[in-house]
Amino acid sequence: MTTRTGESLTASAGRPTTLRWLKFNLVGALGIAVQLAVLLGLKSGFHLNYLLATPLAVEAAVVHNFLWHERYTWADRVQPSCRMSMPRLLRFNLTTGGVSIAGNLALMKLIVGLGHVNYLLANSIAIALCSLLNFLISEEWVFERKANEPTLAVPPE
Repeated sequence: MTTRTGESLTASAGRPTTLRWLKFNLVGALGIAVQLAVLLGLKSGFHLNYLLATPLAVEAAVVHNFLWHERYTWADRVQPSCRMSMPRLLRFNLTTGGVSIAGNLALMKLIVGLGHVNYLLANSIAIALCSLLNFLISEEWVFERKANEPTLAVPPE
């Protein structure tokens, strides 16, 4: 099936998701900088153990990313307000925050503890591995879809 411009419905339906994925990754890149800076400060400046510093750094990035996602990545879906933003922040924190903290801790223990890789490099790897799951959770549940917006699932032709 095609649109008036001749492109397939699948291609036109995928464009908003692709743009959102790019925005998600831009915000994520800023969040990585926040997370690594907090991790570096806590470990090097305050001499915390990397396994204690990691969830604190992740939480700083989670809050940073939520604020940007609400106002940039999913701005077409949500209207930021205290009444609506707080439940969304809770969902975001419990889901993507949980995935990020659990994933980062497990991967840091594996990569640093067993693999003896530098903690900043290991944390960068852990962030990348958790990001796809976090996008899907945010896209489908945290930043609720409008009734007329297509889902990520591609309809059969």
